[in-house]
Amino acid sequence: MVFRIQPHVRLQEWVAEENGFFAAEGLDHVFEADGFAMGSASVSPAADGPVRSGALEDMAKGRSSDVSCACHWAVNAAAGAGHGKMYGKAYSVCPAGIYVAEDSPLRRPEDLAGVEVGVGFHSGSHYSALQALESFLDREQIALGFVGRPFDRVRLALTGRSPAVNVWGAQAYLLEQQGFRKLVDTSFVMGFLVSEQAAPDDVERYFAALLRAQQEIDLELPRYARHWAREMPADLLELVDVRRFGPGERVVPQPYTPDMFERTQSWMRDWELIDTGEPAAARYEDTVLT
Repeated sequence: MVFRIQPHVRLQEWVAEENGFFAAEGLDHVFEADGFAMGSASVSPAADGPVRSGALEDMAKGRSSDVSCACHWAVNAAAGAGHGKMYGKAYSVCPAGIYVAEDSPLRRPEDLAGVEVGVGFHSGSHYSALQALESFLDREQIALGFVGRPFDRVRLALTGRSPAVNVWGAQAYLLEQQGFRKLVDTSFVMGFLVSEQAAPDDVERYFAALLRAQQEIDLELPRYARHWAREMPADLLELVDVRRFGPGERVVPQPYTPDMFERTQSWMRDWELIDTGEPAAARYEDTVLT
């Protein structure tokens, strides 16, 4: 059976493909390159109102891929609710930050008190903004605007329709090239969601190839930076030179441990980011593939 991979606006899958790492592992695969992170939900929050659907809802709806990615909070919650399994032998760390325009009067994280920061609902930018800002602001001072998906936030920032946005990876590199300033780092953990139908051997083949690709990126990023262009919308790609981009997500071959799982569940419940009416019984051993 063909293994279906949903890329995540990062380099690893494309580097693995270029170097034949999937083939070397014996993985018969296809890419579903129009996944959630690449798409668009809204570019006009003032007209359309909040976009209250994000990565968590996308996973709950059901993805056609055998493996996909999202922030670990959303993957943790989705797998805990029975919408697939969280891969437990690796995760990735994604560079991210809250950015403002070069001429913005906002200079410090504390200046964001009461200022709406553009994020994606129930997605990495939502959770990581809360995690980062709670070190600087009281909870009631944190203001978030749910304005759609990653590239939507870039467009809103570029046109001055969001005073601050939380972005990661390619989107952050793009804004930096356009002169935007990072007020606070919001880097966070990404998790992998594996479908119930995925063959376990194919899952391991996929990750073996992905880790070989990570070594290549670590060793020779300039050779592979051009692959950033594969998942960028044409209107934004023309604004940047992707050869100047950094490495983006870094796959970490370390376990997503029971302690990480429980602390994440507890933090989300404390912020009322998952249904507190559900029994707090999403068990690590039932949720995470180890």
